[in-house]
Amino acid sequence: MTAEVIPFIPFNPLDKKNLGASVAEALLAGKIYPLDNLPKFRGAGIYAIYYSGTFSPYEEIAKRNQQSKQIPIYVGKAVPSGSRKGGEPAVNSKAGKALLSRLSEHAESIRAVDNLDINDFTCRFLVVEDIWIPLGESLLIARYSPVWNSLVDGFGNHDPGKGRHNGKRPRWDVLHPGRDWAAKCKDRPETSEDIIREVESHLRNMTFPTSDKFILPE
Repeated sequence: MTAEVIPFIPFNPLDKKNLGASVAEALLAGKIYPLDNLPKFRGAGIYAIYYSGTFSPYEEIAKRNQQSKQIPIYVGKAVPSGSRKGGEPAVNSKAGKALLSRLSEHAESIRAVDNLDINDFTCRFLVVEDIWIPLGESLLIARYSPVWNSLVDGFGNHDPGKGRHNGKRPRWDVLHPGRDWAAKCKDRPETSEDIIREVESHLRNMTFPTSDKFILPE
């Protein structure tokens, strides 16, 4: 009897998916910093923000992060100036302080609200060549489904500017009021209690990743 031939697919380390996975894994292997006390550095790249405080809707995240710091509440990117305008990609060495500035903006947003404490937030960040930034970010979001990227969106929004507050207030600002510009936006139909119920249900039913590896054995 002829043995069955198993059709193994050759592993290609240069496949786009595997290259993106290496970026995501490099971020997760990096050092953790307090969001309120970031080092000075230059460059663009990706980042993950972690929460370990006492805001009860995030209890499922916080209790894990008090030990392992592996469940991000938000994942984002900071791209070099000019990288979305077409043509040749911007060189990361010319990216200035894009990543540091973005993280600093997030810290300011958290400081502005009363029901969050900046001392409960930490982050990891990775300076990356700009071509790999969107892929690394999208893989991390797909893996962890961070609450502030999905259910409680709007954390990364900017002030739309004078006379441009006709849109609805972001859900993040409904749950975490305090940013002056968001208070000028139109009310949403959802209340903070509605959003809390969604968050708690989502986290109760979520299967959290048990590994920070993106390339796993078959």
